[in-house]
Amino acid sequence: MNAGEEREDGDRTPPQRRIKSFVLRQGRITEAQQRAFTAHWPRFGLDFSGQPRDLAAVFGNPAPVALEIGFGNGEQLVWGAQQEPQRNFIGIEVHRPGVGRALNALAAAGADNVRVYHHDAVEVLQQEIAPASLDQVRIYFPDPWHKKKHNKRRLVQAPLVQLLATRVRPGGILHMATDWADYAEQMLAVVDADPAWRNQAGSGNYSARPAWRTQTHFELRGLKLGHGVWDLLYQRC
Repeated sequence: MNAGEEREDGDRTPPQRRIKSFVLRQGRITEAQQRAFTAHWPRFGLDFSGQPRDLAAVFGNPAPVALEIGFGNGEQLVWGAQQEPQRNFIGIEVHRPGVGRALNALAAAGADNVRVYHHDAVEVLQQEIAPASLDQVRIYFPDPWHKKKHNKRRLVQAPLVQLLATRVRPGGILHMATDWADYAEQMLAVVDADPAWRNQAGSGNYSARPAWRTQTHFELRGLKLGHGVWDLLYQRC
């Protein structure tokens, strides 16, 4: 029976709930951000094609690849590219103004080891990222959906964690950070329960912020508001 098909008793089978990595909130894009797409997308952008990519061909070298999901305005993405020139980076973001700002920043920094998608991260992972092709996945300060009735919309849940395990090579890293305590607890519980991942700090524990994650403007603002910050580091078994 197909999803949504009506049974003989009159009931309907609900459609399978797809993993969703975002809720689209575009906001206003400035002229400078719009110009960035025209000027810099050919250099840094990856158009979604629905076909697996040869990442070594994309970058012109076989360096390990770190994928950042939800890069915001690209502050961490640009910083990481400059601090780790031996690594290639792919960023995924659906918020068009943020992508525009990131494109301008990447161009200013000359960060040719970065490519970005303006697309749904789950679809990119499912259709364009080959199995075991990533060295790291980084998810920093995803939308907390802090109301309890909205917690089900959070990105870091078992289906995504299972998908990531198929895309990260054995020995690769999943690094997450959040400034919402209950989301940190959820992340910890979900990934600790997945046998494909090993908590580098030991089951039930958080990690110290590693050197490759800078404290962004967003994080510093949260700290001023009294928020804690929790980092979680996992290795692919």
